[in-house]
Amino acid sequence: MTTMTAARSPLTPAGPPGRTHGDRTRPGLRERKKTRTREAIRAATYGLIEELGYDATTIERIAERAEVSPSTVLRHFPVKEDIVLTDDHDRPLLADLATRPAGEPWPDSLRHVLRGAVRRAMAEQPEVTLLRARLALEVPAVRSRMLQGLWATGRGLAEAVAARTGLDPDGLEVRFHTMSLMGGLVEVVRYWAEHGHADDVAGLVDRALDVFEHGLPAAETRGGRPYA
Repeated sequence: MTTMTAARSPLTPAGPPGRTHGDRTRPGLRERKKTRTREAIRAATYGLIEELGYDATTIERIAERAEVSPSTVLRHFPVKEDIVLTDDHDRPLLADLATRPAGEPWPDSLRHVLRGAVRRAMAEQPEVTLLRARLALEVPAVRSRMLQGLWATGRGLAEAVAARTGLDPDGLEVRFHTMSLMGGLVEVVRYWAEHGHADDVAGLVDRALDVFEHGLPAAETRGGRPYA
């Protein structure tokens, strides 16, 4: 998430090969240049959307603001929606899941990593996280692309479920389980945006996971009848 936001499959937690410096691995020059270009394109896009709105933020305007060619923008991001929905914070999600204790109940592991992902997004990129949530609510093309990206993340999550449970990652049960979760997280983002981002988004994720794990809560009643 964004936020739960829109994402690619983070099955490969490590980045591209780099150069070792001491006990740390530094990306190579080519990779650093690529990262700087992507960051410039994102920054240009976010600024233009705030100034002009989403529809008026064209690839040509993004390229001009980022001081690159339109073809460079499209080489890094095949469609405009990918600029606002992809980032370098997606990969840790399933990597974190893989580090959870093998005996930990699956719902607890899932809750832990999703809380961590939401908190990282809000701590590191709060304005971008809010913008993505708003665009997912207001722009059908962004919402559609988000769902496509989450399908890829869901496939990665299915592999994690299979590794933990021994079930077939391509079986109907695992696919239903993981894609129900992905679709539910989109609704969390939309609900958050619809209510003006007033709620704590990590708390909303917890509420959603309660439903995912235990089903719908009983309706509150007055005089034997559900509240209207």
